[in-house]
Amino acid sequence: MSTPTPAEQDNLQSRLPDPTQFFPELATIAGVMSKATRNGAIPHTTVSLVQLRAGQIVGSTYHTVRQTGLLRKAGETEERITAVASWQDAPYFTDAERVALELVEAVLTPNPSEERVPDELYARASAHYDDKALWTLTFAISQICFFIPVALIGKPIPGKAPGKNYSR
Repeated sequence: MSTPTPAEQDNLQSRLPDPTQFFPELATIAGVMSKATRNGAIPHTTVSLVQLRAGQIVGSTYHTVRQTGLLRKAGETEERITAVASWQDAPYFTDAERVALELVEAVLTPNPSEERVPDELYARASAHYDDKALWTLTFAISQICFFIPVALIGKPIPGKAPGKNYSR
């Protein structure tokens, strides 16, 4: 499979039209969710790292491209962005970021023999984050989980800004 040319990228189409034409309140929901996750209780970078990892886990090109772009715009290094996929052995993350990445993996990865978020993982997370920060991290994971089906089913166009990422 070859890399699409810029002209081919411009011709990408979403599967579904912009959902806000049917559900105008979606913009308000997205805004409120974003405000909740960007309340200052955890760094914005942590939110984006967690949401990038979620996009990688579920195989969402849209979310992976979007979060990568947001991290670049925030000044994150290519090493840190690239290493999110292999964060467990990458030297680029703080202990707090590592537990946040582990938490999103626990939430999104089936574990048929155990609880997805065991007490031990919660204890490690609570050692790095107070109650407000843990809720913020939980909502950051919830926010991306809310939009994962939108991306996987509707297939908004990767690399396009929200509101401009649907072709019909």
